[in-house]
Amino acid sequence: MVKTRFSIALHIMTLLSIYQEDWLPSTTIAGSLNINPVLVRKELVTLKEGGFIESKEGKNGGVRLLKAPSKILLSDIFNLVKGPDTVLSKLKNTPNPSCRVGKQINDKLTAVMSTIDNAISNELNKQTLEEFKNRF
Repeated sequence: MVKTRFSIALHIMTLLSIYQEDWLPSTTIAGSLNINPVLVRKELVTLKEGGFIESKEGKNGGVRLLKAPSKILLSDIFNLVKGPDTVLSKLKNTPNPSCRVGKQINDKLTAVMSTIDNAISNELNKQTLEEFKNRF
């Protein structure tokens, strides 16, 4: 789920960085993503709460960036949409606490997943939204 949310959020942020002077409506953004505007609006709420965008209602409304793309790291977007979740997830069932592996697996998985999340965040920390936008 995190990987999909990050992809959607990065797509939105890239569009907004390309069209910085415009108020982009969610329907325009949804058209670029080829997804339902409701899914876009859900990510817009997260991006707004994270302080990345502002919104304006009405006929000429939409959303736009609050910060310069050169001041936004891709890791900032990743960490916002990821929240407390990890990229990988544990099993939904409860492992057998009497089993040598089952009683410790969640603790061991948590450590591995934290390492993976940190590695992704560190890699994304090397690139700004401006640099990413300039690829288009």
